[in-house]
Amino acid sequence: MKRFLSILILVPLMGLVACTSARKGDITDNSGYSTPEEEGISSKAILEFVEALEASQPDAIHSVMVRRHGKIVAEGWWSPYNPDTPHLLWSLSKSFTSTAIGMAQDEGLININDQVIAFFPDDTPEEPTENLKAMRIRDLLKMNSGHQWGTSGGMMQGENWVKGFLAQEVQHKPGTHFVYNSGATYMLSAILQKVTGMTVLDFLTPRLFDPLGIEKHTWESDPNGINVGGWGLSMTTEDISKLGQLYLQKGSWEGKQLLSQVWVEEATGYQTSNGSSPESDWEQGYGYQFWQCRHDAYRGDGAFGQFCIVMPERDAVIAITSGSDDMQGILNVVWDHLLPALEEAPLPPDEEGVKQMDQKLKSLAMGTVKGDQSSPMASEVSGKTFTMEANDRSIKTISFNFDTSPVQIKITTHKDEYSLTVGYHESELSELPTPPLVSDKVAVSGAWEDTNTYTARFIYYETPQSTSFTFKFKENKLIWDTENKASFGPKNPVQMTGIAQ
Repeated sequence: MKRFLSILILVPLMGLVACTSARKGDITDNSGYSTPEEEGISSKAILEFVEALEASQPDAIHSVMVRRHGKIVAEGWWSPYNPDTPHLLWSLSKSFTSTAIGMAQDEGLININDQVIAFFPDDTPEEPTENLKAMRIRDLLKMNSGHQWGTSGGMMQGENWVKGFLAQEVQHKPGTHFVYNSGATYMLSAILQKVTGMTVLDFLTPRLFDPLGIEKHTWESDPNGINVGGWGLSMTTEDISKLGQLYLQKGSWEGKQLLSQVWVEEATGYQTSNGSSPESDWEQGYGYQFWQCRHDAYRGDGAFGQFCIVMPERDAVIAITSGSDDMQGILNVVWDHLLPALEEAPLPPDEEGVKQMDQKLKSLAMGTVKGDQSSPMASEVSGKTFTMEANDRSIKTISFNFDTSPVQIKITTHKDEYSLTVGYHESELSELPTPPLVSDKVAVSGAWEDTNTYTARFIYYETPQSTSFTFKFKENKLIWDTENKASFGPKNPVQMTGIAQ
């Protein structure tokens, strides 16, 4: 089983990878390209939208793709993020699990009115409560399982997550109380695997992924090989947009009905209340693992800003990946800048507007550490090995080589030794053999912020997460501070100290 994301070390970089909207495809499929104007959007409006994303979310947006009338009209990646590398979706995974349940019901394998415990007689408590007995698949889909709180933390305490879920108290009658609950989605995955003998990933491959041309996908699993369902799926930005396009087309893809229209309408419609604030896109109602949005839209979403936004009235799909702590802020930019630009009819060609938009999309990059390339302190500490005091990250030593360009950092733990290459004004790509991380691929940049302070940033560019290490040198002492971004753990872990040997 893959171990779950636990930030040990992470952060930004620079470069570029963006594809332009100028490529054209067969208008009869869902992989073609068009210019914004042909599909009723101003290229300048898209440029303003992208600039507004950057201004409101500095170094937080990783990719964006805009589809209109089935065509891709704009796409861009902030390097080191790129079109070909899968991105961890966090809870956007839930919408794919829901899709699998819909397909299973379409095939007659399950019915969402089926009782949950009926699938797991060996894992159900000997005397199940009335609320537990009343829980249906439908309740899991709607986040109406009846629990007062989320269940994932409790169910993951042991090896048998199904048993861990069913053992928890169900305080409310299922169907009457909304609480966002990744454990409920895990149970959907477990039910599907129980019925079909296949993981959700394997079940979806011939039914969804292959028809849509989705190839680079992975899904984390529990100790018993069940895909975790509520999180853990990774795929590319274009793949995210394809799911949105499938739902926009009521389950039809290139002439084939992959998912019933009835399911699409139920899953993306209003199934349960989750609040009443007119300003919050998290209080507009909930479907079957899809959120209702303002402006007659709906979406799948994941932590730190992984979005699949569908606007049926405007025939548009927006896919976004990011590492943001302000998800509502991202949606606000969509509503304020992009939504008003979606016109019903094609617009006159605007070659200059397309050129400016494409230039912007081609130059997208995460920022690198600002500061000097060297410092008088560099020669004093270069080559020294600092032995770290006892710490919860199991780091034993760290050494720096500032005599090379790019800079080299070597870290040893109780189990591993690895070297990092740190770029200046551009990031260097490395791989870290650190098992607690979902991905070991990292892009690193660094600079001297002052005479005694060197900062290195790490971007785990297959995830939303990034980390900054700040090293302060004073005589033979090292003070090591950490700042995590887009992390479920502490933003600023305990400071570490070391002594040069």
